[in-house]
Amino acid sequence: MSERCYAVSMLRLYIARHGQDEDNANGILNGRRDMPLTKLGVRQAEQLAKNIKERKLAFDAVYTSPLVRARRTAEIVAAELGMKAPVALEDLTEMDFGVMTGKRVQDIEKLCAPDIIKADPVVYFINPQGAETFPQAIERGKRVISWVKGKHTDGNVLLVCHGDIGKMMYAAYYHLDWETILRMFHFGNSELLLLAEDSPAEETHVFAIEQRNH
Repeated sequence: MSERCYAVSMLRLYIARHGQDEDNANGILNGRRDMPLTKLGVRQAEQLAKNIKERKLAFDAVYTSPLVRARRTAEIVAAELGMKAPVALEDLTEMDFGVMTGKRVQDIEKLCAPDIIKADPVVYFINPQGAETFPQAIERGKRVISWVKGKHTDGNVLLVCHGDIGKMMYAAYYHLDWETILRMFHFGNSELLLLAEDSPAEETHVFAIEQRNH
């Protein structure tokens, strides 16, 4: 990605996805299951922190999903940057996958077709019983953005969360349709996105890393 020229006073929201957790490694749909990072996931979180430092990014605050995979990722980054402990925000929690929670990723199409969206490399289920919908997650993303804007008028804020809610916050910020965002880009473990007035919606990633799972 090309270097970006920033205005002097502006709020920039950086969204990081957690490192690989045990469900990711085992091909399990986690949603709000609370599994820890794998050894690879810890290394990915450390790489996230290294990439942030290499780009000389500094944050005024770090907020995290309360789920352990995101919280541990945020703690690793904050410690590396010499920051205070991250603050947990309930609205950064991953989407509730309903009856698909704990099912195998490879079974999504079998269990949910035709109510699926095939994107590269993820197959998304649309509305299984008991699940939070993508439109509902966009509304939750709007709440997060509004709350952060109420606390910070400018500077850089890091939000450590999850793949689906992270993409729905992206959709909320840029006023994009959720189906468009699902197909637009993949948000892998320990990758970083930027939401800012001077960052075009099509320039999604600040950086990506090599993935060993989806």
